[in-house]
Amino acid sequence: MMRRRTTLLTGCTALVLALGATACGSGEPVSAGGGDKALGGQTVTVAGVWSGSEQKNFQKVLDAFTEKTGAKTQFVSTGDNVSTVVGSKIEGGNAPDVVMVPQVGVLKQFADNDWLKPLDEKVRSTVGTNFAKVWQNYGSVDGTLYGLYFKAAHKSTVWYSPEAFEQAGVTPPKTYEAMLKDGRTISDSGLAPFSVAGQDGWTLTDWFENVYLSQAGPEKYDALAAHEIKWTDPTVVDALTTLGKLFKDKQLVAGGQKEALNTDFPGSVEKVFGPKAEAAMVYEGDFVAGVAKDQFGRTIGTDANFFPFPPVGGGEAPVVSGGDAAVVLKDGKNSEAGMALLEYLATPEAAAVWAEAGGFLSPNKKLDLSSYGDDVTRATAESLIGAGDSVRFDMSDQAPAAFGGTKGTGEWKILQDFLRDPSDPAKTAAELEDAAAKAYGN
Repeated sequence: MMRRRTTLLTGCTALVLALGATACGSGEPVSAGGGDKALGGQTVTVAGVWSGSEQKNFQKVLDAFTEKTGAKTQFVSTGDNVSTVVGSKIEGGNAPDVVMVPQVGVLKQFADNDWLKPLDEKVRSTVGTNFAKVWQNYGSVDGTLYGLYFKAAHKSTVWYSPEAFEQAGVTPPKTYEAMLKDGRTISDSGLAPFSVAGQDGWTLTDWFENVYLSQAGPEKYDALAAHEIKWTDPTVVDALTTLGKLFKDKQLVAGGQKEALNTDFPGSVEKVFGPKAEAAMVYEGDFVAGVAKDQFGRTIGTDANFFPFPPVGGGEAPVVSGGDAAVVLKDGKNSEAGMALLEYLATPEAAAVWAEAGGFLSPNKKLDLSSYGDDVTRATAESLIGAGDSVRFDMSDQAPAAFGGTKGTGEWKILQDFLRDPSDPAKTAAELEDAAAKAYGN
């Protein structure tokens, strides 16, 4: 596909030095080329969790930066333990210039360790124009902007088999209650409604967060994420009660609770989109599409589709997100060139490179939706951008890892126990509070 030439509507002067004066001034479209090679001879080292196709597609973005500025780039895949790897590199005197940070909690940790350079005025200006305030807040620590969210995940999507819906005579529901009702109709047609990946505790935290955000609202969500209210708050018990009605209903969950606890995330997608359908729906983020397409050969939009996670009770439809933020390390050998890379990543031009390659959502509101290669991804992106400041970052990713991000302990383990026996939401809330208090230290 020919790369779209994307017009930079605002903040263009911020790109003059690093990205080339020819890119600005007349309102002309900006392409990946045409820079003045001001950074020629420098190498920007970038570290991040990406590997495989994600690393390959991000390299296309880095190559476009090279074409514009003359700076070479080197990407280092850290695996999931990004904070450990980066800490070791800093101690060894080999710090990367830029790190793509996958969690708010890790960004805060880096800032608290005094590892980060605040984004300079030019980058802040571009970010202020191109990103909703909520993304700026998640990139900030104590009022200082350190992180630029380049890649996002939409974690409020329910993926379904259009064939199964057609066979049961149902259409994508508009409310949570209608979703459960339709699920029973699907069950009557001979197929389990929901595939639940209970073996991976993080999927259960995502279920909870969507229900809680819709039922309790964004202010309570923010307070709980910061542990400013306790997990024994009535709103938490209410959300667990709502979730428990689904978990304990053997008509709704494929194989019941026991099978759900033995199903990992890829397995949950396979139950819906694999060669032998066992369920009609699987809740998880936009990344379900990649598994359905790459592993099971599904055509997204034809035999695999999604609907937004529906509103619960009288609440609003939730939009929970995750994402990867670019930060600049103080100890990087070319941190100034690293800042120029962030300046480029803040533009819709940079986002368009990966959007056209696929497997990507951008929180950049200036990115033309036509940059995305298919209607389903375009609709997912439109939902994310349309949510504006009502988007909320994955709560468990904001928590200390001991509570929100560790297998076999904390929230993951407690919600797995709740899936196994959802009969006492208040007891589960008390267990969550005990674990949270230890992890947060308050």
